[in-house]
Amino acid sequence: MTWAIKDKSYSQRRACALVGLQAKTYRYASRRSDDAPIRHRLLELAQQRRRFGYRRLHLLLRRESVMLNHKKLYRLYREERLMVRKRGGRKRAIGTRAPMALPQGPNRRWSLDFVSDALACGRKFRVLAVVDDFTRECLALIVDNSLSGIRVARELDRIVERRSRPCFVASDNGTDEHLFANRAEARRIIEAWRVDYNTVRPHSSLGGLTPTEFAARPGQGT
Repeated sequence: MTWAIKDKSYSQRRACALVGLQAKTYRYASRRSDDAPIRHRLLELAQQRRRFGYRRLHLLLRRESVMLNHKKLYRLYREERLMVRKRGGRKRAIGTRAPMALPQGPNRRWSLDFVSDALACGRKFRVLAVVDDFTRECLALIVDNSLSGIRVARELDRIVERRSRPCFVASDNGTDEHLFANRAEARRIIEAWRVDYNTVRPHSSLGGLTPTEFAARPGQGT
């Protein structure tokens, strides 16, 4: 149709009539902005944060001053097929348990998460993660071949020296998704993860803040 208008000097109305197209449809110009830069950054973040859904990716983009509403982000997220696969549920103990009340301040309750993993050579090691359940800060990640009760108590004493003694300590178990060549590499990667967890990862339970940001808010230190 553009050929007919330019080369044959047909009017826009006549050219549209020949092909059965309304002139206003031909004149329509899409107002949708170029999403290529946003898509590219979204793909980069999704590759770096493979367990992040679109909500937390949205928070990360907002921190980079990329402003778009959550509906548009969700559309791009689905078009790029970035949906996170759900993990299989853990086996739960049979019986009824009373729900654990949420702590009302820092150092009220710490959670101990024991993780088992293996080096590339097949040798197993363990990781102890200590988290403040109120601020969601990861207080420590201890990596070693084994973690005895005495070792755990010693590590907790070190945390108490720089913070204070918690009112309650809970224990859990978890998994890890890295392949480590040796314990030194495991310690380095896991410590980097702890720093990232505390200072970069947004938490929906903290209103999109990181644990460090949340803990630094006025009135949270009491």
